[in-house]
Amino acid sequence: MTLETSAKTETARSVPGVLGGERAAALRRAFDAEPRNRLAQNAVTRNPIDAVAVNREVVTSTDHTFSHLLDKWSVTDQKQSGRCWLFAGMNLFRVGSMEQMGLKEFEFSQTYLFFWDKFERANYFLEAMIETADRPVDDRVVAWLLAHPVDDGGQWNMFASLVKKYGLVPKAVMPETKSSEQTLPMNRHLVQKLREGARDIRAQHEAGASVDALRETKDGVLDAIYRMLAIHLGTPPERFDWQWKDKDDNFHRDGEMTPQDFAAKYVNIPFDDYVALVNDPRPGSPYGRTYTVEYLGNVVGGEPVRYLNVEVDVMKELTKRSIVERGEPVWMGCDVGKMMQRDEGIWDAEMFDYGALYGTDFDLDKAERLRYHQTFMTHAMLFTGVDVVDDVARRWRVENSWGDKNGRKGFYVMNDSWFDEYMFEVAVRREDLPADLQAALAQEPIVLPAWDPMGALAH
Repeated sequence: MTLETSAKTETARSVPGVLGGERAAALRRAFDAEPRNRLAQNAVTRNPIDAVAVNREVVTSTDHTFSHLLDKWSVTDQKQSGRCWLFAGMNLFRVGSMEQMGLKEFEFSQTYLFFWDKFERANYFLEAMIETADRPVDDRVVAWLLAHPVDDGGQWNMFASLVKKYGLVPKAVMPETKSSEQTLPMNRHLVQKLREGARDIRAQHEAGASVDALRETKDGVLDAIYRMLAIHLGTPPERFDWQWKDKDDNFHRDGEMTPQDFAAKYVNIPFDDYVALVNDPRPGSPYGRTYTVEYLGNVVGGEPVRYLNVEVDVMKELTKRSIVERGEPVWMGCDVGKMMQRDEGIWDAEMFDYGALYGTDFDLDKAERLRYHQTFMTHAMLFTGVDVVDDVARRWRVENSWGDKNGRKGFYVMNDSWFDEYMFEVAVRREDLPADLQAALAQEPIVLPAWDPMGALAH
């Protein structure tokens, strides 16, 4: 050993926490001494880990039949976009619209509402930049806003605000485009323009400009954003002619309608009376309290995002009641990728035995997974069925929006164990809540920080 090497070794030994070569050698010897490690290595280096760790008993014991089933239609496909919340909301609406129009298949235009969400969210972001212009650019809230100026995701209240303001149109009136189905290239340019706007607003504020002057700058940015959106997504219609043939080949004509007229006629559920229930078991997040997330929204002046935190059994009971008694699907948000067997279309809390494969325990509970960034809401879908035995739900039918090439033609089954661990939100009718929870909705909501996992579905 040279003098220089010896000095480096002594320096490494003197640094607390440093990993030495002896430690690595010991770990290798321990790994090689256990035959099951070599078996696991051989299996996982040649196969996807989920194929090796899958719990076959869960797969073979999970039935895709349900005592209460609502869906008689095909699934939709959000393609390479984060529009799940819009798809789930419009899929909820289309159930009644298909019945009214006598159609077997129908879709509202996801592109239409997506256009207005992007435009409104650009305005929301720029207003936030005006409001926070006196903070340093590396302030945590400002940094969060700059990281998420115009994301694809959203929440139930954000969806409701868009529908109330802009209405809906049939998909045929404003169909999908390359950029609605694959949003990343469009978003890249929208984000750049909005960050340029943020720079200009902050520079003007620092120079002493009035709020009116800052809003003039904002309006110039919005002019560009509208033009960019129209180029990528098409121009949203102000009026359109609607006529169709029903499933019995009968012809119908509504004539000229506005998007607001169309929504008023063909949305037959009181969606503005729906409330968002969440299950957040973290310490310091008491049940029976309302919450909101700072800077979570899209429409300035629209419906604020508000959650009511409830026990998971309350969420289950109200979801079951909507399906069984009302015959209505339920909009929901969850951590979709956890314990999911995509090909079979199954979620179960014990779907994969990673612990046995790795020889270690994974023991964070739901509250701890939220606190330590291991889980959050990632996807919105629709409950369309439930299997009830002795008045207890044991599995749930889910309509996804990933097309019909996975699951059972795009529909999935969620075992009740998964609901407990990875379900976070449902939207239900206010009148279905028990009296104490209805009263709780009147509370001033606790404000969670912008980066809280309860706001993750919008990002």
